Amino acid sequence: MTSLRRRVVSRLAEIFCAIAVLVALLPLALILFYVIKEGIGAMNVAFFTQMPKPVGEAGGGMGNAIAGTLILIGIAALLAVPVGCICGIHLSEYPKTKFTSIVRFAADVLNGVPSIVIGIFAYGIAVLPVKRFSAIAGGIALGILMLPIVIRTTEELLRLVPAGLREGALALGASRSRAVFTVILPAALPGILTGILVALARVAGETAPLLFTSFNNRFWSTNLAQPIASLTVQVFTYAISPYEDWHRQAWAGAFLLVMMILALSMIARFAVRRLERMNRP
Repeated sequence: MTSLRRRVVSRLAEIFCAIAVLVALLPLALILFYVIKEGIGAMNVAFFTQMPKPVGEAGGGMGNAIAGTLILIGIAALLAVPVGCICGIHLSEYPKTKFTSIVRFAADVLNGVPSIVIGIFAYGIAVLPVKRFSAIAGGIALGILMLPIVIRTTEELLRLVPAGLREGALALGASRSRAVFTVILPAALPGILTGILVALARVAGETAPLLFTSFNNRFWSTNLAQPIASLTVQVFTYAISPYEDWHRQAWAGAFLLVMMILALSMIARFAVRRLERMNRP
Protein backbone atom coordinates (compact mmCIF):
# COMPACT_ATOMS: atom_id res chain seq x y z
CA MET A 1 0.00 0.00 0.00
CA THR A 2 2.82 2.36 0.93
CA SER A 3 4.69 1.51 -2.28
CA LEU A 4 1.58 2.21 -4.40
CA ARG A 5 1.00 5.53 -2.64
CA ARG A 6 4.60 6.56 -3.31
CA ARG A 7 4.31 5.69 -7.00
CA VAL A 8 1.10 7.69 -7.30
CA VAL A 9 2.61 10.72 -5.55
CA SER A 10 5.74 10.46 -7.72
CA ARG A 11 3.65 10.25 -10.88
CA LEU A 12 1.54 13.27 -9.86
CA ALA A 13 4.70 15.26 -9.14
CA GLU A 14 6.04 14.43 -12.60
CA ILE A 15 2.77 15.54 -14.22
CA PHE A 16 2.74 18.81 -12.27
CA CYS A 17 6.35 19.48 -13.25
CA ALA A 18 5.56 18.84 -16.92
CA ILE A 19 2.56 21.18 -16.75
CA ALA A 20 4.70 23.87 -15.10
CA VAL A 21 7.31 23.57 -17.85
CA LEU A 22 4.64 23.89 -20.55
CA VAL A 23 3.11 26.94 -18.84
CA ALA A 24 6.55 28.55 -18.63
CA LEU A 25 7.34 27.84 -22.29
CA LEU A 26 3.95 28.89 -23.64
CA PRO A 27 4.55 32.68 -23.58
CA LEU A 28 7.93 32.23 -25.28
CA ALA A 29 6.40 29.99 -27.94
CA LEU A 30 3.58 32.46 -28.60
CA ILE A 31 5.99 35.39 -28.87
CA LEU A 32 8.26 33.51 -31.27
CA PHE A 33 5.32 32.34 -33.37
CA TYR A 34 3.83 35.83 -33.66
CA VAL A 35 7.16 37.53 -34.44
CA ILE A 36 8.01 34.94 -37.08
CA LYS A 37 4.51 35.09 -38.56
CA GLU A 38 4.54 38.88 -38.87
CA GLY A 39 8.22 39.40 -39.62
CA ILE A 40 9.29 36.74 -42.08
CA GLY A 41 6.83 37.95 -44.71
CA ALA A 42 8.23 41.49 -44.50
CA MET A 43 11.84 40.40 -45.17
CA ASN A 44 13.32 41.21 -48.58
CA VAL A 45 16.64 42.17 -50.15
CA ALA A 46 15.90 45.89 -49.81
CA PHE A 47 15.48 45.51 -46.06
CA PHE A 48 19.16 44.50 -45.74
CA THR A 49 20.68 46.78 -48.39
CA GLN A 50 18.75 50.04 -48.41
CA MET A 51 18.41 52.91 -45.96
CA PRO A 52 15.10 54.24 -44.63
CA LYS A 53 12.96 56.17 -47.08
CA PRO A 54 11.67 59.68 -46.29
CA VAL A 55 8.66 59.95 -44.01
CA GLY A 56 5.49 58.75 -45.70
CA GLU A 57 7.29 57.09 -48.64
CA ALA A 58 6.97 53.30 -48.89
CA GLY A 59 9.96 50.99 -49.27
CA GLY A 60 13.48 51.25 -48.02
CA GLY A 61 15.18 49.11 -45.43
CA MET A 62 17.34 49.01 -42.32
CA GLY A 63 20.79 48.38 -43.77
CA ASN A 64 22.28 51.25 -41.77
CA ALA A 65 20.63 50.03 -38.56
CA ILE A 66 21.96 46.50 -39.04
CA ALA A 67 25.51 47.80 -39.52
CA GLY A 68 25.08 50.17 -36.57
CA THR A 69 23.93 47.38 -34.28
CA LEU A 70 27.00 45.30 -35.15
CA ILE A 71 29.26 48.29 -34.49
CA LEU A 72 27.66 49.00 -31.12
CA ILE A 73 27.92 45.37 -30.05
CA GLY A 74 31.55 45.30 -31.14
CA ILE A 75 32.40 48.40 -29.08
CA ALA A 76 30.58 46.96 -26.06
CA ALA A 77 32.47 43.65 -26.32
CA LEU A 78 35.78 45.46 -26.75
CA LEU A 79 35.17 47.36 -23.51
CA ALA A 80 33.49 44.70 -21.37
CA VAL A 81 35.18 41.40 -22.22
CA PRO A 82 38.82 42.20 -21.25
CA VAL A 83 37.82 44.13 -18.12
CA GLY A 84 35.21 41.55 -17.09
CA CYS A 85 37.48 38.55 -17.60
CA ILE A 86 40.40 40.07 -15.70
CA CYS A 87 38.08 41.15 -12.90
CA GLY A 88 36.57 37.64 -12.75
CA ILE A 89 40.07 36.15 -12.55
CA HIS A 90 40.91 38.43 -9.63
CA LEU A 91 37.71 37.46 -7.79
CA SER A 92 38.48 33.79 -8.32
CA GLU A 93 42.10 34.05 -7.19
CA TYR A 94 41.43 36.17 -4.09
CA PRO A 95 37.92 35.07 -3.05
CA LYS A 96 38.01 35.98 0.63
CA THR A 97 39.41 39.50 0.73
CA LYS A 98 37.29 42.49 1.69
CA PHE A 99 37.93 44.15 -1.66
CA THR A 100 36.71 41.03 -3.49
CA SER A 101 33.50 41.00 -1.47
CA ILE A 102 32.84 44.64 -2.37
CA VAL A 103 33.50 44.03 -6.07
CA ARG A 104 31.30 40.91 -6.13
CA PHE A 105 28.47 42.75 -4.40
CA ALA A 106 28.84 45.70 -6.80
CA ALA A 107 28.67 43.36 -9.80
CA ASP A 108 25.52 41.71 -8.47
CA VAL A 109 23.88 45.09 -7.85
CA LEU A 110 24.90 46.36 -11.29
CA ASN A 111 23.37 43.28 -12.88
CA GLY A 112 20.01 44.27 -11.40
CA VAL A 113 20.10 47.95 -12.32
CA PRO A 114 17.47 48.83 -14.98
CA SER A 115 18.98 49.40 -18.40
CA ILE A 116 17.45 52.87 -18.67
CA VAL A 117 19.41 53.92 -15.56
CA ILE A 118 22.60 52.70 -17.25
CA GLY A 119 21.61 54.74 -20.28
CA ILE A 120 21.18 57.89 -18.18
CA PHE A 121 24.56 57.27 -16.53
CA ALA A 122 26.27 56.82 -19.91
CA TYR A 123 24.50 59.98 -21.10
CA GLY A 124 26.03 61.87 -18.20
CA ILE A 125 29.60 60.68 -18.73
CA ALA A 126 29.82 60.23 -22.50
CA VAL A 127 27.24 62.56 -24.08
CA LEU A 128 26.94 65.68 -21.90
CA PRO A 129 30.70 66.44 -21.73
CA VAL A 130 31.00 66.51 -25.54
CA LYS A 131 27.40 67.66 -26.11
CA ARG A 132 26.86 65.06 -28.82
CA PHE A 133 25.31 61.63 -29.17
CA SER A 134 27.74 59.03 -30.53
CA ALA A 135 28.33 55.38 -31.22
CA ILE A 136 31.04 55.36 -28.56
CA ALA A 137 28.51 56.49 -25.92
CA GLY A 138 26.15 53.71 -27.00
CA GLY A 139 28.95 51.15 -26.83
CA ILE A 140 29.85 52.33 -23.33
CA ALA A 141 26.25 51.90 -22.17
CA LEU A 142 26.01 48.38 -23.62
CA GLY A 143 29.45 47.51 -22.26
CA ILE A 144 28.38 48.45 -18.73
CA LEU A 145 25.35 46.18 -19.13
CA MET A 146 27.61 43.32 -20.25
CA LEU A 147 30.20 43.80 -17.52
CA PRO A 148 28.52 42.09 -14.51
CA ILE A 149 27.51 39.05 -16.58
CA VAL A 150 31.08 38.57 -17.83
CA ILE A 151 32.57 39.12 -14.37
CA ARG A 152 30.34 36.65 -12.55
CA THR A 153 30.50 34.04 -15.31
CA THR A 154 34.30 34.17 -15.38
CA GLU A 155 34.55 33.91 -11.61
CA GLU A 156 32.14 31.00 -11.25
CA LEU A 157 33.65 29.02 -14.12
CA LEU A 158 37.19 29.47 -12.84
CA ARG A 159 36.13 28.28 -9.39
CA LEU A 160 34.73 25.09 -10.94
CA VAL A 161 38.12 24.09 -12.37
CA PRO A 162 39.55 21.16 -10.32
CA ALA A 163 42.16 22.24 -7.77
CA GLY A 164 44.43 19.45 -9.00
CA LEU A 165 45.17 21.36 -12.19
CA ARG A 166 46.42 24.36 -10.25
CA GLU A 167 48.43 22.22 -7.84
CA GLY A 168 50.03 20.29 -10.71
CA ALA A 169 51.06 23.50 -12.50
CA LEU A 170 52.51 24.98 -9.32
CA ALA A 171 54.32 21.73 -8.54
CA LEU A 172 56.01 21.88 -11.95
CA GLY A 173 57.42 25.30 -11.12
CA ALA A 174 54.90 27.60 -12.82
CA SER A 175 54.22 30.95 -11.20
CA ARG A 176 50.71 31.75 -10.00
CA SER A 177 49.95 34.00 -12.95
CA ARG A 178 51.35 31.49 -15.44
CA ALA A 179 49.27 28.71 -13.90
CA VAL A 180 46.14 30.84 -14.20
CA PHE A 181 46.62 31.95 -17.81
CA THR A 182 48.04 28.70 -19.23
CA VAL A 183 46.19 26.02 -17.24
CA ILE A 184 43.18 27.30 -15.30
CA LEU A 185 41.82 29.80 -17.82
CA PRO A 186 41.94 27.43 -20.85
CA ALA A 187 40.12 24.76 -18.83
CA ALA A 188 37.28 27.20 -18.07
CA LEU A 189 37.26 28.82 -21.51
CA PRO A 190 34.17 27.00 -22.89
CA GLY A 191 31.96 28.26 -20.10
CA ILE A 192 33.44 31.76 -20.17
CA LEU A 193 32.86 31.97 -23.91
CA THR A 194 29.26 30.94 -23.39
CA GLY A 195 28.79 33.67 -20.79
CA ILE A 196 30.24 36.28 -23.15
CA LEU A 197 27.89 35.24 -25.95
CA VAL A 198 24.93 35.31 -23.56
CA ALA A 199 25.92 38.83 -22.51
CA LEU A 200 26.13 39.86 -26.18
CA ALA A 201 22.71 38.37 -26.82
CA ARG A 202 21.27 40.35 -23.92
CA VAL A 203 22.62 43.75 -24.96
CA ALA A 204 21.74 43.18 -28.63
CA GLY A 205 18.08 43.69 -27.75
CA GLU A 206 18.45 46.79 -25.55
CA THR A 207 16.70 49.98 -26.61
CA ALA A 208 16.50 52.35 -23.63
CA PRO A 209 20.27 52.92 -23.17
CA LEU A 210 20.69 53.72 -26.86
CA LEU A 211 17.97 56.38 -26.80
CA PHE A 212 20.18 58.37 -24.40
CA THR A 213 23.55 57.67 -26.03
CA SER A 214 23.79 56.72 -29.71
CA PHE A 215 20.29 58.10 -30.39
CA ASN A 216 19.59 57.24 -34.04
CA ASN A 217 20.63 58.16 -37.56
CA ARG A 218 18.49 57.84 -40.69
CA PHE A 219 21.60 57.97 -42.88
CA TRP A 220 24.50 55.58 -43.39
CA SER A 221 27.20 56.38 -40.83
CA THR A 222 30.17 54.47 -39.41
CA ASN A 223 31.67 57.47 -37.63
CA LEU A 224 32.04 56.45 -33.99
CA ALA A 225 31.90 60.09 -32.86
CA GLN A 226 28.49 60.67 -34.47
CA PRO A 227 24.96 59.34 -33.76
CA ILE A 228 24.46 55.91 -35.27
CA ALA A 229 21.42 53.84 -36.19
CA SER A 230 20.51 50.60 -34.40
CA LEU A 231 17.91 47.94 -34.98
CA THR A 232 16.25 48.29 -31.61
CA VAL A 233 15.77 52.08 -31.82
CA GLN A 234 14.68 51.80 -35.44
CA VAL A 235 12.08 49.16 -34.55
CA PHE A 236 10.84 51.33 -31.69
CA THR A 237 10.56 54.39 -33.95
CA TYR A 238 8.75 52.49 -36.68
CA ALA A 239 6.42 50.66 -34.29
CA ILE A 240 4.99 53.90 -32.82
CA SER A 241 4.62 55.57 -36.23
CA PRO A 242 1.25 55.91 -38.04
CA TYR A 243 2.56 54.37 -41.29
CA GLU A 244 1.61 50.81 -42.22
CA ASP A 245 4.80 50.22 -44.21
CA TRP A 246 6.91 51.23 -41.21
CA HIS A 247 4.93 48.79 -39.06
CA ARG A 248 5.80 46.05 -41.56
CA GLN A 249 9.49 46.92 -41.38
CA ALA A 250 9.33 47.05 -37.58
CA TRP A 251 8.16 43.43 -37.56
CA ALA A 252 10.96 42.52 -39.94
CA GLY A 253 13.47 44.20 -37.61
CA ALA A 254 12.06 42.38 -34.59
CA PHE A 255 12.31 39.09 -36.47
CA LEU A 256 15.95 39.81 -37.37
CA LEU A 257 16.77 40.62 -33.73
CA VAL A 258 15.25 37.33 -32.58
CA MET A 259 17.25 35.46 -35.21
CA MET A 260 20.45 37.22 -34.13
CA ILE A 261 19.93 36.21 -30.51
CA LEU A 262 19.11 32.65 -31.58
CA ALA A 263 22.27 32.54 -33.70
CA LEU A 264 24.41 33.74 -30.78
CA SER A 265 22.91 31.05 -28.55
CA MET A 266 23.58 28.35 -31.15
CA ILE A 267 27.16 29.55 -31.64
CA ALA A 268 27.65 29.42 -27.87
CA ARG A 269 26.46 25.82 -27.69
CA PHE A 270 28.58 24.82 -30.69
CA ALA A 271 31.68 26.51 -29.21
CA VAL A 272 31.19 24.77 -25.88
CA ARG A 273 30.91 21.33 -27.47
CA ARG A 274 33.87 21.96 -29.77
CA LEU A 275 36.16 23.16 -26.99
CA GLU A 276 35.08 20.35 -24.69
CA ARG A 277 36.06 17.82 -27.35
CA MET A 278 39.43 19.57 -27.79
CA ASN A 279 40.09 19.50 -24.04
CA ARG A 280 39.28 15.82 -23.63
CA PRO A 281 42.37 13.67 -22.99
